[in-house]
Amino acid sequence: MGTTRLRRPPTPTDAERARSLTTRGGRAALVGTGGPEPVVPVYHHVLADGSAILLLDEHSTIVEQARLDPRGEIPVMLELADYAAVDLREPVRALLWITGWLRVPADDEARHAALHAADARPHHRLLDLGHGATLVRIDPGSAVLADAEGTASLAPVELAAAYPDPFCMLEERWLSHLEDVHPEVFISLARHLPAPLRATPGARIRPLGVDRCGIRLRIETPTGDHDVRLAWPQEATTVQELRTQLTALVGCGYGRPAEELDASYAGEEQQG
Repeated sequence: MGTTRLRRPPTPTDAERARSLTTRGGRAALVGTGGPEPVVPVYHHVLADGSAILLLDEHSTIVEQARLDPRGEIPVMLELADYAAVDLREPVRALLWITGWLRVPADDEARHAALHAADARPHHRLLDLGHGATLVRIDPGSAVLADAEGTASLAPVELAAAYPDPFCMLEERWLSHLEDVHPEVFISLARHLPAPLRATPGARIRPLGVDRCGIRLRIETPTGDHDVRLAWPQEATTVQELRTQLTALVGCGYGRPAEELDASYAGEEQQG
């Protein structure tokens, strides 16, 4: 007898998903520092290769440890948690752990790094540098991504060579809009789900993510959660292509939500 193999929907690469996570920002914490709780920075910015700029309380124990270390650096692990766009009961959809070396740069280097970080990810807490907050830098050695697609180990060179998904900064607004204004979209998408999920009493279909390869759904049931990826008929790389693929997957009678997402993107472009 032949073996039946299930074909998995296409996904962005591991490095691309990791880059999308760092581009969105996520919630950061230094874990495994020896203290009772993770150290949460007041600001963080992760660069393309996984190196990171953090602002920590100037009295933080980890800052003192780095300053007192003979080499001027200490091993650390930075955890980035990626949260869903809508209020799910299990909101974390991916984790990225960056292992590397933390050091406290000289004042001139710290100010230079803060200016570059402000260009990429502006935040008022950067003004706290030198006023209760200390800038530290993490030089990465490796990274591990864990999400619904699996677990992957990544080198800094792999991260630097990848690009974030073209829709990673727009999906939060889009998915929130779909759930709030167009619940009929998810009623239509239900026909693409596996039969056992379609037949589960009390199941609720929620938006989890969208990328160039497809849309991800979270099926919340009374007994647990299930993540399902639905592939676009064709890969989308522009907003116009995404509109076409969404309409094709949902059904020709649901063009208006896609048009509104297109208009939403155009509004953000004008604001930018």
